[in-house]
Amino acid sequence: MTTLQLPSFLHGSSSTIRRKAKEEGRRYGKQYQLNGPYPPPHELRTVAPDEVVFTHEVVDFQEERPAWRLHEYWETLLGLSDTLGKSYRHINASHEPVVRETAWGALFFAICGPAPDSAERTAPRLRAVLRSWDSLQYGRYLHKKLNTFLDLEELMTAACGWAMDAWCPEGGDSVRSRLEVASERMARATRENCVEAILRQLPQILPFADRKLLSHPEVVMDLALWREHLDTMDASTFERISGVRPGWVLQRLYQWDRELGLH
Repeated sequence: MTTLQLPSFLHGSSSTIRRKAKEEGRRYGKQYQLNGPYPPPHELRTVAPDEVVFTHEVVDFQEERPAWRLHEYWETLLGLSDTLGKSYRHINASHEPVVRETAWGALFFAICGPAPDSAERTAPRLRAVLRSWDSLQYGRYLHKKLNTFLDLEELMTAACGWAMDAWCPEGGDSVRSRLEVASERMARATRENCVEAILRQLPQILPFADRKLLSHPEVVMDLALWREHLDTMDASTFERISGVRPGWVLQRLYQWDRELGLH
């Protein structure tokens, strides 16, 4: 029988989970230093049908109430980084693929994972969720809206709808099918494909920019000038927005506006 299982250390009060999760990260780090592979969690527990999995801290107000708190896996990443003496950015390539092989790890990295949400990085995250879809469907989730309990399709729409909008704009029969199309296109996207996806989404993203914060709106809000800007952008900067996550595109817009003021 298919069920959803999470590491037992992700259940409890927030303070207990944070302590245990950081300890788990230190254990991962020590094991990795000894012989390389990251160890699995000590214990997995099945999520009961009446239990809710918190996936974002913004709705997690009752911190001392025992609950499943997937977003607190960040504490494990911090413990791992502390033990290895490196920022998580430097160890992500070895750690994330291992954890993504589990259903809970796939979901964590898809909706809570470290930035940037580049096309190259997002594709395997979405594919991992798709591989674990049957198991993850057994969860009830709380994401960013209080008292709004989500099934898996609703959760992925709330957390990763931006990827479907940018990479499967034609829609589909289901959220799962749209994610399949989006992840496939992201996986094989060239830089030009990413440029076209960004330009296609800009009319939906730009209205969210706060003009009061802009010194050069006539430049950074101009779609034609965005193409030129994207064509001349260095590879590292472009990677951060290549997945077309609106928040990162808007961040780049504000940075571009500040850079214009320096010339």
